Amino acid sequence: MMRGMPTHNQVTQLIDMAEQGDFLTAIRTFYADQATMQENDEPPRAGLENLVEHERKMLAAVKFRVNRAASFVIDGDRVAINWIYEIVDPTGGTMHRNEIAYQLWREGKIVQERFYYNSPEAAKA
Repeated sequence: MMRGMPTHNQVTQLIDMAEQGDFLTAIRTFYADQATMQENDEPPRAGLENLVEHERKMLAAVKFRVNRAASFVIDGDRVAINWIYEIVDPTGGTMHRNEIAYQLWREGKIVQERFYYNSPEAAKA
C-alpha cells in the first residue's frame, strides 16, 4: 500500500462514528486541517474548523433518525461511501436521502469530499 492511503480500518471507524451520530468527532479525527466538503455543485466549504462549525449548526437544526452506510469502496487514495439517511426537521418534516460521499485521502486524512445526491430542487426540474 502506498503511503497515506486510507485503510479498511480507518474507513470502517469513520462509518461507525457517523452511524452512531458522532459526526463532530469523525470530522476532527479523519479530516485534514485544510479539508474541503462540497454538496453537489455548491461551492466547497474549506478548513477543518469551518467544517466542524457547519456540522454543529446542521446538527442543532435537524435530527437524524436513520443513518447508515449501505456500502463503501476503497480504490487507492479514493473512497466512496453510499450513505442512507433520514433527517427530521424542527417541524417534523422528513427527508430521505441516498447519497454518495466521494473522498480523496492524503496521509491518512480526508482532504476533499464531495456529496452526490438528488436535491429537492433537482426533483422539480
